[in-house]
Amino acid sequence: MRLSDLPLPNRLRRRTERQYLVARAFNRRRALKSTVNRTGKIRKGDILAFVTMRNERLRLPYFLQYYRDLGVNHFLFVNNDSDDGSGNWLAEQPDVSLWWTNASYKRSRFGMDWINRLLMTYGNGHWCLTVDPDEFLIYPHCDSRPLPALTDWLDASGRRSFPAMLLDMYPRGNIEDEIYEEGTDPFRIARWFDPANYTITKNSYYGNLWIQGGPRTRRYFTADPLSGPALNKTPLVKWHWRYAYVSSTHMLLPRSLNLVYEENGGEQASGCLLHAKFLSNFTEKSAEELDRRQHYANSKEYRAYHAGLRRGTTLWCSESREYDDWRQIEDLGLISRGNWA
Repeated sequence: MRLSDLPLPNRLRRRTERQYLVARAFNRRRALKSTVNRTGKIRKGDILAFVTMRNERLRLPYFLQYYRDLGVNHFLFVNNDSDDGSGNWLAEQPDVSLWWTNASYKRSRFGMDWINRLLMTYGNGHWCLTVDPDEFLIYPHCDSRPLPALTDWLDASGRRSFPAMLLDMYPRGNIEDEIYEEGTDPFRIARWFDPANYTITKNSYYGNLWIQGGPRTRRYFTADPLSGPALNKTPLVKWHWRYAYVSSTHMLLPRSLNLVYEENGGEQASGCLLHAKFLSNFTEKSAEELDRRQHYANSKEYRAYHAGLRRGTTLWCSESREYDDWRQIEDLGLISRGNWA
């Protein structure tokens, strides 16, 4: 269904909601204090990455190197009151601009007001990648074609957004048994994933697909799978200042940005975000976030993790698959080349 075919009241509601989110992001500008602003170095055509983080010092060196190698030109970070040295380390990186806030993560719509603000100010006209420090984008040909090749193709195809399913990665044994060391590839440890066990529904109002399942649902939400975390994301967008993320990167407005799939046969190109959440510091991070209670639904997800951790921290099962490369993920139907041969 085309946007023009939708009932007018829904179109007006979405337009009003988008305008509200843009205004809300603009009004949150006072919450962000610039630590170091190198955005003057951003050039036309640069690919930008937008990240909210708290206490991620251990992950940051590999994260930045991964995306530098992939083709990101500049990183814009929001530091939510870290106390582990993350801010000082990021401030020293020549391709990073950094803002600090001690405002409530929950009351900022889980950081999206801050990100929408930076996207509005600096992302207009750029391809913008919005990810967490434990999310690593892969896509067809990513081993030989960097991000600029993908975004050039998306531009030529008339596409303004690119989807990526969140793929939870985990070690074979107990999560805490193999210590993750700073600067190393997390997928040398968290090499396993669920090849199936996913459900897809369509959100008729926003138009996005809603994907759930995988090891977190299997392990922590068995009693109520529909309350498990969403795995659908649209992290890469050719940004316009009038756009806004509605809920994390799960969905955007305008609605057309969510229509990243075919309904009449065929496939559109898509990727995955390899999710390196389940490393040796997972128990510590979960306890911290549960104590802060700054996450969605009164930290329901972290309460499930806490309950599950008492039963052990192994996510591996007999159906788990060891990760090889993007071609393996494509063969399993989790990403697609579409017309990008």
